[in-house]
Amino acid sequence: MIRLFLTLTLFLCTVFSLSAAEKPNIVVFLVDDMGVMDTSVPFLTDENDQPKRYPLNDYYRTPNMERLAKIGTRFNNFYAMSVCSPTRIAIMTGQNAARHRATNWINPWQNNKGPYGPPDWDWDGLNIGDVTLPGILHKNGYKTIHVGKAHFGPEEHEGAEPLNLGFDVNIAGRSVGAPGSYYGEKNYGNPNHKNKVPHLEKYHGTETFLTEALTIEAKKRLTETVEADKPFYLYMSHYAVHAPFNSDPRFADHYTDSGKPKNAQAFATLIEGMDKSLGDILDHLDELGVAENTLVFFLGDNGSDAPLGHQHAVACAAPLRGKKGAHYEGGMRVPLIAAWAKPNKDNPYQQKLPVAQNVIQSQQAAVMDLFPTILGLVDVDVPKSHTVDGHKLNRLLTGKPDPSRSEEFLMHYPHSPHRSDYFTVYRQGDWKVIYHYYPSEQSDGMTYQLYNLAEDPFESTNLAEEKPAKLRELMQGLVTAMNDHHAVYPVSKANPEQRLKPVVP
Repeated sequence: MIRLFLTLTLFLCTVFSLSAAEKPNIVVFLVDDMGVMDTSVPFLTDENDQPKRYPLNDYYRTPNMERLAKIGTRFNNFYAMSVCSPTRIAIMTGQNAARHRATNWINPWQNNKGPYGPPDWDWDGLNIGDVTLPGILHKNGYKTIHVGKAHFGPEEHEGAEPLNLGFDVNIAGRSVGAPGSYYGEKNYGNPNHKNKVPHLEKYHGTETFLTEALTIEAKKRLTETVEADKPFYLYMSHYAVHAPFNSDPRFADHYTDSGKPKNAQAFATLIEGMDKSLGDILDHLDELGVAENTLVFFLGDNGSDAPLGHQHAVACAAPLRGKKGAHYEGGMRVPLIAAWAKPNKDNPYQQKLPVAQNVIQSQQAAVMDLFPTILGLVDVDVPKSHTVDGHKLNRLLTGKPDPSRSEEFLMHYPHSPHRSDYFTVYRQGDWKVIYHYYPSEQSDGMTYQLYNLAEDPFESTNLAEEKPAKLRELMQGLVTAMNDHHAVYPVSKANPEQRLKPVVP
């Protein structure tokens, strides 16, 4: 009887151990400053909803994004905040920036709210004890791995260190939003450079480009985790393709005859180097035998910052208007590709969350949606005290529309200086309104800009004066959304005690 009891106990312990290890793996592959047009993969579609190529798609070389798109679903109306820290914290928390209040990129050394920015915005970023995606996954048996750019909080604050926010491993993440250098020969920023990249001393003085060094380190951590029989969450967060525009010598020859400026050529090499990293990670997952059990989300953190043209023109994200930091689509439309790293319709995880292959999803979605989608897949509940603005992507990932989703997106930027200052964007269905708290030449002197993105996807005609009823409807939606998110507002120039709130005309 005792022997039988011990045998049964050992069997149950073994089953429990296996079930703890047998969970789907997650990779969030996040690219800095990569817009929806910075790729050879066509995301935009024609009048028949078929992918349509534009000149920029023929300029960039991203064969591994093409590879991922063929086995997954890509979104062409996927939104991020127009600058980086707000998006990164939205991914971590599932909350819109208007709610979590880190509404600007976080300057590591001084509060950068701007002259009339809200004094109660969250410059501190994330802190110990905040509900985060890696924190929840860590508590549920996952090895949580951070590689690359963090930018969750300022220097000497808790959020500057990803290990304080639920990650078990941190490689190269700190408070800064850009590397001192991409070159190993320059130690990724010399010792006195305030933007130096940490934890990569073994590559100092070598010819290892930063993107490659981060990829090597990520592969090592994946190997260790798989050998330890643990599920993993890899947050692969490249510094690329953020400035400085250091040319990656591995790919420079591909762009020398492009006719583009030197900085634009360097930007393209950063894109191609990032794409190589994606391919290397996918290959490594296959070599480790875990590709079927690994769901990959590939996305950018804000619109393109390619050094091409004026920030409000049709240039760096052509045919979209605007770039990173701007209130136009080029400033906040980013690529999202979701795919199982190795499709297999018989895999139980893939049966639970099927992802259509080689499909374009045109329904709206946003960065906050990753949080509930991932936690739903791994059967983990969110603490009831934590508000989540995102919605599961499950139905959209099958390539079908989801009528239950709200067709709204809110982007709030109550700061300056940047490409666009002191504005709020609200999209509802095909309509988009932009409210400027301080009208300027950035908004052609207008308080309101109104666009129908179905008829005018490139935002060429402001309909604010022509469609007053629609403008009122959209502005009422904007005000309601801001109130629901408990947003903070810029202050009045005339009276710093007064907050400027959006006005419905």
